[in-house]
Amino acid sequence: MEGTKPVNKKLAAALSGGAVLVLALSGCGGDDNEKLDSWAKQVCDAVQPQAKKIESANAAIQKETSDNSTPEDVQKTDAQAFQDMSDAYKAIGAAVNKAGAPDVENGEKKQKDAVTELNSISSSYADLKKQVDALDTKDQGKFADGLKDIATELDKLSKSGNDALRNLEEGEVGQAMARQSSCKAATASAGATQS
Repeated sequence: MEGTKPVNKKLAAALSGGAVLVLALSGCGGDDNEKLDSWAKQVCDAVQPQAKKIESANAAIQKETSDNSTPEDVQKTDAQAFQDMSDAYKAIGAAVNKAGAPDVENGEKKQKDAVTELNSISSSYADLKKQVDALDTKDQGKFADGLKDIATELDKLSKSGNDALRNLEEGEVGQAMARQSSCKAATASAGATQS
C-alpha cells in the first residue's frame, strides 16, 4: 500500500488548498438595498447546502488517506466525492442563474460570468471523476501514477479562475451577501476545510 498513501495525501492537500471556493464572502454592513438583499438571500440559501456537500466530499477524501485504504476504497471514495462536487457547483451555478442579475452596475455580466465559471468547475470535477473511475486498481504503480495526475489536475483547478465569482461578490453584492445568515454559515463551514 506504500504507493497510494503519499499520493492520496497530496490529493487531499490539493483539495483543501482552495478547491472550496464557495462564495468567499467579504465585507459587512453597507447600505441596505432590498432588491439586492433579496437576491443575496436567494443565492445564499441555495449555496448553503451545496457548501456542506463540498465540505463532506473534501472530508471523505481526507479520511480515505489512511494507511489501510485499498486502491478500490480510494477510487470509490474519490469518484463519489468528485461527483458530489460536480453536482454542488452545478447547483450553485443554477442558483445564481435562477436569482437573475444582482441589482448593481454590470450585474448581468457579473452573473453570467459567474454561472459560466461555476458550470466550468462542475465539468472539471465531472472529468476528474471519469479519470478516477478509469484508474487500474489492480496495478498499484499505475494506480498511484494515475492519482498523481489527478492530484495535479485538482491543484490546477483549485488555483484556477474564480475571478468571475470574485467579481460577482465584490462591493454591494458582497455586503448584501455578508448580511445573510445562510451565507455566514456557508463561509464558516467552507473556512473550516481550509486548514
